[in-house]
Amino acid sequence: MFRISVYLIALFVICIFIRTGANATMKDLKVLVSSNDFPDDGLQILRKHFTVLQSRYSHFGEEGANKNKEELLNLVPGCSALVWVSHHPITKELLDKAGPELKMVATASAGYNHCNVEELKARNIKLSNTPNVLSSAVAEVAVTLMLAAARRMTENLEQVRRGEWEIGFGKVLGQEIRGSTVGIIGLGGIGQAVVKRLAGFEVAKFVYTGHKEKPEGKALGANFVSLDELLAQSDFIVLAVPLTSETKHMINSNTLGKMKSNAILVNVGRGDLVDQEALYNALKDKKIYAAGLDVTTPEPLPKNDKLLSLPNIFILPHIGSATVTTRNEMATLAANNVVNALSGKPLITPILD
Repeated sequence: MFRISVYLIALFVICIFIRTGANATMKDLKVLVSSNDFPDDGLQILRKHFTVLQSRYSHFGEEGANKNKEELLNLVPGCSALVWVSHHPITKELLDKAGPELKMVATASAGYNHCNVEELKARNIKLSNTPNVLSSAVAEVAVTLMLAAARRMTENLEQVRRGEWEIGFGKVLGQEIRGSTVGIIGLGGIGQAVVKRLAGFEVAKFVYTGHKEKPEGKALGANFVSLDELLAQSDFIVLAVPLTSETKHMINSNTLGKMKSNAILVNVGRGDLVDQEALYNALKDKKIYAAGLDVTTPEPLPKNDKLLSLPNIFILPHIGSATVTTRNEMATLAANNVVNALSGKPLITPILD
């Protein structure tokens, strides 16, 4: 009995030692967070497991392109993972500085066109994103843009600012979602969430296009059509696809020319889905009715950009996922992807695994 007790105690001590050793090893791993505004929900998860380095600067705008970039190049050597909180591109220079210790990049975004996927793949670095958790918030903004563009909010807000209201029964008339055909280009998580949120608007018909017909489309009562059919039929066209070599400038002078004259274009994907010069001309010449954009190229859009001179466009500063709940969920998902990657478990939302 004594021998058994001693054996059990020894086994317990060994297990504690192994666990402590594993934790110590994990704690020795460095994880770099690219911006000073990554939510605490994500930071707490990372700090529980790793040594966390975080930039003192924002990774957006001019500060992101200068001070932040320089600091990241100084901090990244020897890091095992990089949490990317930006749409700035992940450069070969940064990856070279990181060295062979870098095993994982977790971008806190649904899109990952900025992540240099081919270079990460060549270096055998894992990549994750944060899809689905932001679908609801982005879909709300898509519906907001539909309403704002259809009801001519840019013109009407300008009236209020001027204190000169166009009063009259036939003044500043807009369009309704009720009775319209809504076309969704990309019926992924965001596209599906848009359709669900429009359920109470008495939409006459939903159509969508993509690589193939989806069972979710049938469940939502949306018809699968070709891109040309969607452009010809739709009163509202919502862009909710990722930016790839295939989708870049998919909205151009040719596709804009296939839209109805009363068509309203909404973009909640990426700015480069749209040829903005072609969009400007189509809006200026009233080839289409209006547009609502949450994403542009570049970001921020310069205050003297031609698009901002138009009355029939409503532009937001890329706020699709900008709610407290959604940003916390994005941070938590990104952090848990890092934990899984560095502890040998499958990624939750893999792009490269």
